Amino acid sequence: MTAASDSVLELLPMVFAAPMEALARAERVLETGPPPLHASIAHQVIGIWQRDFGDLRIALSHLRRARDLAARADSAEREADVLATLGVALVHAGRTRQGLTAFEQGVARGTGHTRARVLYRRAYVWWVLGRHRAALEDVRRAIAVLRQADDVIWTARALTLRATVHLALGAVDRADADFTAAEQLWETTGQEHDKADAVESRGLAAFRSGDIPAALRLLDEAEERYAKLGTPTFMLNIRRCEVLMAAGLAPEALAEADTAITTLDGIGGQSTRKAELLLAAARAARSAGEAHTAIARAAVAVRLFAAQRRSWWEAHARLVLIEARVASGRSSGRLVADAAAVAERLASFGSPAAPEASLLAGRMALGLGWTADAERHLALAARSRNAGPPLARMTGWAAQALRARAAGSVRGVLEACRRGLDVLDDHRMTLGASELRARATAQGAELAALAQQAVLARGGPRRLLEWSERWRATVLSAPPTRPPADPSLLSGLTAFREIAARAEAARMDGRPVPALEREQRRLEREIRSRTHHMHGAAPGDDRRFDSARLLARLGDTTLVELAVLDGRVHVLLCGQGRVRRFEGGALAAALTEAEHVQAGLRRLAHPGAEARLPLVEAAGLRLQELLLGGAVRRLGSGPVVIVPPGALHRVPWALLPALRDRVLSVSPSAGSWLRARETEAPPGGPQVFVRGPGLATGGAEVPDLAGRNGAATVLEHDEARVPRVLRELDGAALAHIAAHGTFRADSPMFSSLRMADGPLIVHDFERLARSPYRIILSSCDTARLASVGADELLGLVTALLPLGTAGVVASSAPVNDAAVVPLMLALHKGLDAGLSLAEALRDARAAVPGDAVHQATGWAFAAFGAA
Repeated sequence: MTAASDSVLELLPMVFAAPMEALARAERVLETGPPPLHASIAHQVIGIWQRDFGDLRIALSHLRRARDLAARADSAEREADVLATLGVALVHAGRTRQGLTAFEQGVARGTGHTRARVLYRRAYVWWVLGRHRAALEDVRRAIAVLRQADDVIWTARALTLRATVHLALGAVDRADADFTAAEQLWETTGQEHDKADAVESRGLAAFRSGDIPAALRLLDEAEERYAKLGTPTFMLNIRRCEVLMAAGLAPEALAEADTAITTLDGIGGQSTRKAELLLAAARAARSAGEAHTAIARAAVAVRLFAAQRRSWWEAHARLVLIEARVASGRSSGRLVADAAAVAERLASFGSPAAPEASLLAGRMALGLGWTADAERHLALAARSRNAGPPLARMTGWAAQALRARAAGSVRGVLEACRRGLDVLDDHRMTLGASELRARATAQGAELAALAQQAVLARGGPRRLLEWSERWRATVLSAPPTRPPADPSLLSGLTAFREIAARAEAARMDGRPVPALEREQRRLEREIRSRTHHMHGAAPGDDRRFDSARLLARLGDTTLVELAVLDGRVHVLLCGQGRVRRFEGGALAAALTEAEHVQAGLRRLAHPGAEARLPLVEAAGLRLQELLLGGAVRRLGSGPVVIVPPGALHRVPWALLPALRDRVLSVSPSAGSWLRARETEAPPGGPQVFVRGPGLATGGAEVPDLAGRNGAATVLEHDEARVPRVLRELDGAALAHIAAHGTFRADSPMFSSLRMADGPLIVHDFERLARSPYRIILSSCDTARLASVGADELLGLVTALLPLGTAGVVASSAPVNDAAVVPLMLALHKGLDAGLSLAEALRDARAAVPGDAVHQATGWAFAAFGAA
């Protein structure tokens, strides 16, 4: 063997160590007019590169040329190796029969070590095709020979493949053992692409074991490794879509899948990967509530998988297609039969998705009144309730709850729902980011609704209250994990703030900002990614909601919790030692009326719209009838606490005639009101007043308020910078922030208050050891929240409540800056007299001028919590 021969032979392992260099060197070899053997290797290297990172049509051309040259060189081993590479490419191109024929020829031509490598690649193809038992058999045979030959690289690849097959079959422990063994081998090699693939595989294993933060972190690390090598990441895109959906981030998963499909089409990439990406996009669209998009993506995926002879994948795509059709409003006996057939097919493959298909068939059968068929399908689905990853167990408990409902057992329904939601609670608390905790609750919406419907039918109002609380605002039961030791996150927040400030300044000057906006979006993605990596460290509140404890603490206060069941509002009136239920109106009508009210308040924030005041007041009366019904006559004379569902968080409750002159506060849940009521003020905590830039009045109430309290800390002008503001807010007894508020419906954790050096965002507040006991946000939209998950809210107010804040005053609509000043001065006058925030705000509304602008300003503000 000559030095030149050794150099050419080194090209094959180099494809996955330094892909671009291997490609360049292979092309240079061909320029020298090499002998057939060397030319075969060079064409194979180019074919591998194009197959995995480029145009599949070009790959097939090079690999066929490599096969012919190997035959001319009269090297059976070389020919067998190329046939295996060609077989993989043909299968990825959707030419499954031709690909398997190439493997048959390769196995026949190769011997010993070469045949083991061919078997490994055929095992990979069996995995791509979803024929997992055949894959395990071939990879088992390959590993024995590769280990005996001390072939570290190919043994590590084979172990990684076997682990991946184990994961597809739900054998997480076996997969973890193989991944660990493969990783130890990779550390002894220079195979950088294979190392990145190993990190990606570990991310998949973490996800299968239920560790979403670790999965996201490892997949991000793998992406960084791939980026350094300049190679595409389509398999990683598919896996990250799956993790993002489990984290409740379905829109992000859909965007990632669609972007990857466009990129793949642009380079003429693998047909198999396109089908898998379409399936990922369909799943994400279904989870995001885009049923028609899901149908379109899934239908194409089914056709591609069928053409590729990938029955395992085709069955999964058919399941998503049926789910999307049901979500679009279709239901029929034919769909029940289709779902049942898919469930049987998935079970025959050993797929963990089989219970999901059985649950779907059972749910549809129940809707059609086919109780016997429903019981058969649901019983199959219910088997998954005691084993497997969290979402699979929840599928099982949902099936068990439906079985109990069909049997008329309220106790059975509630027990199944309780067990299923306990699984969800455990899962949520592994997540450190409050955004992920909130979004993950969507997985429990069906269980919570089943329980509420059961107690509404055969339970008293108190049980309905307890089950409404079981899944309402659960993210507020524990503070998010704080990452003060993460320098990358802190530097990202600082960079984001600087870029956002520069972009705002450019807009005000009329200068173009596209480049700054792109960088701002990039930094936002980086910050979100970092926070999503955090594991849950804080346990939830172990105390289950106790209605007796609530009633004991209410005293003369009346708490009104609104529950929505089957599209209608139910009013739960809590006070005087009991819970009573009243009927409200249709939720859809209430939402329409609330939008009219918001539009009216926006107009009343500006002088000249006085004629709209009677219209807004009339809308307030209609809202009262829809939301409170007959309960309005039973409110008593004491303070009132409103606990609305997430969909109604923007209602200006002080506008409702029965509440207009009341001591009124709002809370995301009765449980969070109790926690706020029992939160003690920090002894000797300071008062902090902050003035941000750009207010029409210059935050004129701040100097006056600070003058009343000489001991208060005042931050304004250049001192009102985020790091200093956060230091002073930590542990304060009272904070008053006069600063422009911006609500981000697209990304509520980036809702902000404008400081001298840029935006103070929700992620910043979450870094506080203890947020102020009372906080007043005197500008527009500071109480706006995003409704996510089952019934969770994300925004500035909800970021503060789990961190030690017992009371917040904020606005849910645009307000007139000048009209805010007398309202805030009157509010603080009441606080100085020892009143609570709700009492002081009631008196402040009565004290301001009676014109439309001042009245609308007072209605826009609400007191949250119990301080």
